[in-house]
Amino acid sequence: MTEQRHRDRVYFIAQYLTHNAYPDTNPTLEAITGDASFRLYFRVKLASTALILMDVAPIKGSIEPFVELNNDFKNSGLKVPQIHAYDIERGFVLLEDLGSIHLADVIDAQFDTTKYSELLSWIPQIAKMGHSKWMNPYDNDFISQETNLFRQWLVEAWLGIEMPVALEAQWQDLTQRLTNQMRAQPQTVMHRDFHSRNIMYCSGEGRLIDYQDAVVGPVCYDAVSLLKDCYIKLPQAAFLSLRKESFQRLEQAGVLDGMTYQQYIYHFDLTGMQRHLKAAGIFVRLNLRDGKAGYLQNILPTLEYVIDVSNSYNDFQWLATWLQSEIIPLIQIKLQS
Repeated sequence: MTEQRHRDRVYFIAQYLTHNAYPDTNPTLEAITGDASFRLYFRVKLASTALILMDVAPIKGSIEPFVELNNDFKNSGLKVPQIHAYDIERGFVLLEDLGSIHLADVIDAQFDTTKYSELLSWIPQIAKMGHSKWMNPYDNDFISQETNLFRQWLVEAWLGIEMPVALEAQWQDLTQRLTNQMRAQPQTVMHRDFHSRNIMYCSGEGRLIDYQDAVVGPVCYDAVSLLKDCYIKLPQAAFLSLRKESFQRLEQAGVLDGMTYQQYIYHFDLTGMQRHLKAAGIFVRLNLRDGKAGYLQNILPTLEYVIDVSNSYNDFQWLATWLQSEIIPLIQIKLQS
């Protein structure tokens, strides 16, 4: 399978080069690691340039949503990579090479609030996009399933413990309340993974990637993804200022349906709690199911967001207590082993 897949890659690239009269006859493929999905990426090195090959084995998924949503995002004025060629049947997409500089790299070098302000201006553009048949339903069942990834993968599969009987009713109530508040928000188009590793900088210009999982869902979700990033924690003063700015931009775009800032903070907090519980579960799933252990280091910083929010609301303090007294110590032991 692996050898045949490699031959298929080479054939797809050769077809493109021949059709476009490239002089290169022997390009090299260099695997790019670090993507948290079933998609594979390769840098195709040519004599005078480079391209990126996305490889999605048909048995694992389809490239069609990526191709179609690329057009939708581009037609909405958003900056996305150019698609040079694709083969839906075989699962290949040939993209422009945006290099390797992400927002995470830029911020690691020097924190820059203006970068975040620019990205916040993209969120209303995404929110006001037309709904597409390629956007999966983000309904009650799906949101609940996402939240329970924390329980399924982190608590039970990785730590090997069951949800305490005394907390079962509270967990079910939490799951329902998180779902309800996300569904109660204005439902707009959201990127769903709008964070520092999905914004790239090419020639100083920001580009958006990994948009194939876009859905119609809670209006504040993308702002939460950016400002409560699992990979970067913003300085508190900058976070508070940018959160207010995110509200103002969405309000000016007319997508908040009269929501007050206090209501926005509540939805922002609880949407973040759901996203971070989900993300912690996914980081473990990437390790156990896909053999990608590199994301385990992001679990504790991600759960710190959950603890902070849980401690801010009386109804959720039980969750902060459980995480701090039982779950975090077990995770620390796991990470040290």
